[in-house]
Amino acid sequence: MTLNASDLGWDESSGADLFSPLDQLDQLDSSSTYEVPPLTVWGVALCVSGTLIATENAVVVTTILATPSLRAPVFLLLASLGLADLLAGVALILHFLFLFCVEPSDWSELLTSGLLVTSLTASLCSLMGVALDRYLSLSHALTYGSSQSRYRAAVLLLLVWLGACIIGAGPAMGWHCLGEPNTCSVARPLTRTYLSLLCGGFLVVVMVTLQLYAGICQVVRRHAHAIATQRHFLPANHSYASKHSSGRGFSRLILILSVFVGCWMPFSLWGLLGDASSPPLYTYATLVPAAGSSLLNPILYSLRNKDIRKVLEQREYGEQSGQKMREVGQGEVEEEELEDHHHLQALVGVEEAEHWT
Repeated sequence: MTLNASDLGWDESSGADLFSPLDQLDQLDSSSTYEVPPLTVWGVALCVSGTLIATENAVVVTTILATPSLRAPVFLLLASLGLADLLAGVALILHFLFLFCVEPSDWSELLTSGLLVTSLTASLCSLMGVALDRYLSLSHALTYGSSQSRYRAAVLLLLVWLGACIIGAGPAMGWHCLGEPNTCSVARPLTRTYLSLLCGGFLVVVMVTLQLYAGICQVVRRHAHAIATQRHFLPANHSYASKHSSGRGFSRLILILSVFVGCWMPFSLWGLLGDASSPPLYTYATLVPAAGSSLLNPILYSLRNKDIRKVLEQREYGEQSGQKMREVGQGEVEEEELEDHHHLQALVGVEEAEHWT
């Protein structure tokens, strides 16, 4: 999703005018002398943020896929979330390349907008899946987590990605405003109808996710009430620990909800209310938090998971141990080579002495 090219400092044809053959030849001649626009602060931020998003989510996805023990439904959902955010980072990098490195074109706008729509849709739906997983793991703690649950989670993710790909293919299939600038939305080349439906769907997913977290709070309160009714069977320090952990759990939940609503609600509302004549600054101000959620999701969800963090720590410790072993082995080899060298010198000295005697 991009804004009008004139907002970024250069002119680009929208494709609405019909060129004669001579005009097309003139256009080809002028395209050969295209000058890349100068790099701006926005371009640097776009490239850096896209690289950071792609890197940290690539670490999360490879960690989950390369570890056979991480096959529970929650890890499948976190892998899906990481893959979606990874694609969002790739889309930002491609958008930077098409803006500041190569000549922009209609197909580049359709490619980046379709990839960004697909990644954001899959990311938001994966966040809803994570909330659903937490709710089911609390309300059905005895039965949730079986192989049947993993199968259902895999089917759900397959449907999520299939729907996200279909939605993201809309601009490339003709649902764009490159030929009709009057139908453009706040995010070119998406039409206002397309963006309104997309943001309306985002709001529905946000509301469902908030409802799931409200259900999580109710389940936690019931569990806390059940513990409180039996506190006379528990030691005093255990009761304090339960209250302390419950308080930390609610503070984490409030943090997750605040980031979730703060990232997704502004663009969802602005996409419904704005149009092509709206100030571009407002679009950037609402789209940046939505893309920034891909930077925060690994920190809030994946890297806070104790199992994933344990795997990363074991890999880091294993690499450090392997480096130490290699250093020790290299030192032993050097000592052996040095001893062999001294032994060879001694033999040569004996031979030379015998020769001279």
